[in-house]
Amino acid sequence: MNLNKYLEISQEVKEALAKNKPIVALESTIISHGMPYPQNVETALKVESIIRENGAIPATIAILKGKLKVGLSTEEIDYLGKKGLEVTKASRRDIPAILATKGDGATTVASTMIIANLADIKVFATGGIGGVHRGAEHTMDISADLEELAMTDVAVVCAGAKSILDIGLTLEFLETKGVPVIGYQTKELPAFYTRKSGFSVDYKIDTPEEIAELLKAKWDIGLKGGAVIANPIPEEFAMDFDLITNAINNAVKEAEENGIKGKQSTPFLLSKVKDITEGKSLIANIELVYNNAKLACGIAKKYVTL
Repeated sequence: MNLNKYLEISQEVKEALAKNKPIVALESTIISHGMPYPQNVETALKVESIIRENGAIPATIAILKGKLKVGLSTEEIDYLGKKGLEVTKASRRDIPAILATKGDGATTVASTMIIANLADIKVFATGGIGGVHRGAEHTMDISADLEELAMTDVAVVCAGAKSILDIGLTLEFLETKGVPVIGYQTKELPAFYTRKSGFSVDYKIDTPEEIAELLKAKWDIGLKGGAVIANPIPEEFAMDFDLITNAINNAVKEAEENGIKGKQSTPFLLSKVKDITEGKSLIANIELVYNNAKLACGIAKKYVTL
């Protein structure tokens, strides 16, 4: 397999891999599709800065000009931010076509996991994972993130599942696929903007070091697939559970009335929730990503010592 034809790792990340330094992977959909320019670029660079401050090396991942890029330059992050929605939102199925056409792709949770795994990076920080959409018993709308978690050996630090999803069915799917859902200092799965969901995690673990030990044990004995590490949004940025639930229910209803489904549903719903909450949801989104990056550093630092 000639990976060099497709995979391009930055010098900083290459050196970190060679010296067994802790590395945290980051996705790029949040840059192109998550928020407007220049806020998207400022947020991406701030996350990288937080990772460095916390003793790890950031590896923002994207597909640029037909290359799987691990570790973007500031200029490349700015390029993605400016192009915004023009960039293809790339999940597992999209990667071959983007490579073959020498195109650009912003990576989702699933595709970031794939590329991080190719580069042998084990810890990945994001906002929230995709999951089973509401009404999936009729639409079969299930995020590729869940299948990737079942197959690919990368741990995903997130603020739980996005509140726009059917969280109960998402957890059932992950259980069926043998993916452990770990609550960092919590027994309840956080729901992205809020610290509660009404659903329990599989395990409550109180330190990043213990999480790293769990991951090491899992992969050492050959259990394939990742793990969900659910890290609640900090209390001061958490949104009121009832407020966000009502906002999401209204957004879901509007999406159904307008026939919005599939790839378009998540950006539409997040945009509507932002409008309904007068922008507070976007602030919460940014802060939870920062918080997840810090926890990911703690896990990555311990993991490289095991």
